Amino acid sequence: MADFVITAQSQEKAGNLIVNSLINAGVRNVLLIDSAGNVLTNCGHEEAMNIDIDAVSLAALAAASLAATSQIAQLIGEDDFSLLFHKGKNGNIHFGRIGQELILITIFGDDVSLGLIRCRVAELSDSLAEIFEG
Repeated sequence: MADFVITAQSQEKAGNLIVNSLINAGVRNVLLIDSAGNVLTNCGHEEAMNIDIDAVSLAALAAASLAATSQIAQLIGEDDFSLLFHKGKNGNIHFGRIGQELILITIFGDDVSLGLIRCRVAELSDSLAEIFEG
């Protein structure tokens, strides 16, 4: 496990990157969490933030889901799966690994394409890992 340096400045820097890349592109909510399920950053449109999303429970379940998926990957001879995607009736959720210890949870509607999410998460990956993992 990597040593994290979490400061108000690092959280603000990560939040600004997320807002500029994903929220401004139409994504509803984004949570950056560590692999233990701790919320590091929570960003979203004001309207979307009013929806009752239990960020703490979502973060814990997402971390557990990716841990289980990692074990499934090993069972079929893969090192890991780097992302999960779930499509719902009214919303979609994308879980992407950032470095070794971070997970980016992106909640979006059908008005935003999965391809855009995947590209933007890939673009953010190194910057976010550098902010928290040094």
